[in-house]
Amino acid sequence: MTDISDRVRIDETTVLSDNWYILRKVQFAWRRKDGTWQEGTREAYDRGNGCTILLFHRQKRRVVLTRQFRLPAYMNGYREMLIEAAAGLLDDADPETRIRAEAEEETGYRIAKVNKVFEMFMSPGSVTEKLTFFIGEYDAASKSGDGGGIAEEGEDIEVLELPFDEAVAMMADGRICDAKTIILLQYAQLHIFAK
Repeated sequence: MTDISDRVRIDETTVLSDNWYILRKVQFAWRRKDGTWQEGTREAYDRGNGCTILLFHRQKRRVVLTRQFRLPAYMNGYREMLIEAAAGLLDDADPETRIRAEAEEETGYRIAKVNKVFEMFMSPGSVTEKLTFFIGEYDAASKSGDGGGIAEEGEDIEVLELPFDEAVAMMADGRICDAKTIILLQYAQLHIFAK
């Protein structure tokens, strides 16, 4: 990979909102490949980095997902609860420590071993967040509680334990339309439940 720092000049940064997370307006210049500088203005939303995990049971061919209300999806016309893999912000923790806590808070499963599969930016045109993706195997002994999230943080999460083939069908017909969840289910198709 090539460091592009010599091609970027940040001229001015203005905080537009610091209410929930931070929204900044950035005036910058980008040195194009022909050597000329092009000025631009963009807004970037900084909510910190996050992590997500697909919990799976290999022998039973099942996965654990969550269902919850998401205001931005609702504002864009989506009128269902969103089905997702467990996820959360890092809040200054390392990704592995944070995803273990998130999985237990949201799903009620305490996962002994988690495996990092990759990191990626989900919406790099407007959001600074980078997600770390994990998978983790669960069984009956992993159950530590009911899950459901933390009510004081506004979470009201339903836990879904689904046959893997049903989750794939839900992805195909649009009932699962969350990017991180689709990515993890496709990873599972290729690497965990390949036929």
